[in-house]
Parts: sequence; C-alpha cells; structure tokens
Amino acid sequence: MIELRRTGARAVLQAVTTFAIVPFLAPFVVMLGVASSGEGAVANFGAVLDRPELTRFALNSAVIAVLVVVITYVCTMTAAYALAKLRIRAREPIFYFLVAALTLPTAALTVPLFITVRSLGLYNNPLSVILPLAALQISFNVLLARQFIRGIPDELLEAADLDGASAFGAFRHIILPLSRPITAVILIWSFVGAWNEYLLPLIFLQDTNQQTLTLLPSYFASQFSADQTKIFAASCLIALPTVICYIAFQRYFERGLTAGALK
Repeated sequence: MIELRRTGARAVLQAVTTFAIVPFLAPFVVMLGVASSGEGAVANFGAVLDRPELTRFALNSAVIAVLVVVITYVCTMTAAYALAKLRIRAREPIFYFLVAALTLPTAALTVPLFITVRSLGLYNNPLSVILPLAALQISFNVLLARQFIRGIPDELLEAADLDGASAFGAFRHIILPLSRPITAVILIWSFVGAWNEYLLPLIFLQDTNQQTLTLLPSYFASQFSADQTKIFAASCLIALPTVICYIAFQRYFERGLTAGALK
C-alpha cells in the first residue's frame, strides 16, 4: 500500500475523496430525508412494508437476480477459461468481438429485443428480462475473468494433463478454486446490476404480478397519490439490499478487482 508521508498531500487526497462521494451519497440522503418527513419515518416505512405487493415485487426481483447471477457466472467462467487457456480457433477475434459488445448501450437494443421477445412469446415472462440481462453482463465479466485466469501458471494445467485430467477436470479442480477472488466480483457485480435494472422490466413486464422492485415507486405513485414520503420510503427499501450486499462483501470485491489487475 502506498503511504502518503506529507500532511498536505493526505489532506488534499481526503478532500478530493470526500468531494467525489458526494454525488453518490447525496441522492440517498435526500431519499432518507423525504421518507422521514410528513408522518415520520416509522409511519412511512410501516405503510410501505404493510403493502402485500411489496413481497411479490421483492420475490420477483430476487428470482430474476439469482437466475441472472447463475447464468452469468457459468457462461463467464467457461468462456474466460476457453479464451485464456485453451487452444481454440479464432480465440483473439472472439475475445475482441465480446469486448466490442461493451460499446452497445442497452437503450439501442430495446427495439431488437422487443421484436425478439414478442416473436418468441416471452412478453410478460421473466425470461424476457433474465436472458438479455445475463447476455449484457457476460462481456464485461469475461474481460475481467480472462485477465485473471491468464495469470494462473500454465504449469498447473500441464501437471493436471500429465495426471490424466481432462480440460473440464482442470477447469473444475484448478481454475475454479484459484478464481475465487474474481468470482466474488462477478457475483456481486451481476447481482447489483440485475437487482437495479429498470428499463428492461419496464418494457417487457407489464403484468404487475411479474414486475420487479425497481418498478415499485411507479406502482406506489398510483396507490399513494401525491404522498411523496411513501414513494421515497419505497425507494430507500429498494436500495437497501444492494447496499447491504456491497458492504458485506466489500473486502472480497476489492480483493478480486486488485488481484485481476495485478495479474
């Protein structure tokens, strides 16, 4: 770790860091302030928690987030392993094609996705959100995981090959156990992205029985009319799981990112 010896340098760095987090922290502070006004925080949050729709929306978000995480993790690790360690044709062009996919914004894909979803009969089906979300996250995660796996010594795989291990056996018993730091990054990143997704559920899930928590404020806007305090209380509850997830796994998340960078 780099240590700053001068007091002035530490003060400047602390000031810059504090200023940098203001744009991210300010919206949450405003939400809490509005949610605590009016009848008070206990009454506002209690009114939201008493709504039976909250459990249904939360369950829908949890199912979508978990399935996105599973699909993303499996596809990311297998693709990264193949692109980093296996001798396959056009390995580099395939990787650069995946990287190029990062330049495509979600909004530009909504029309093709809508046509595809309607043609497959998946409208108002959670799969219409799960599959595109997983596909959109795989490219960036492969970029991280491939760099990490490339840092694993080839001698380990050669020794496994001499012992008679297959490519899948080496992947299961060597690559996956040694890739736990980057695994934490993939799992957290995928979960937060799936949980916070707003655009795709808004377009493809019009049935309230299938909608996710990110659509809850819009739903409550019609239920609580002009009572903004309840709507902001719902927004705070939506953000809470991702905040808890990051705080709980912050150490593993940062370790995975730095390990991938060092390798």
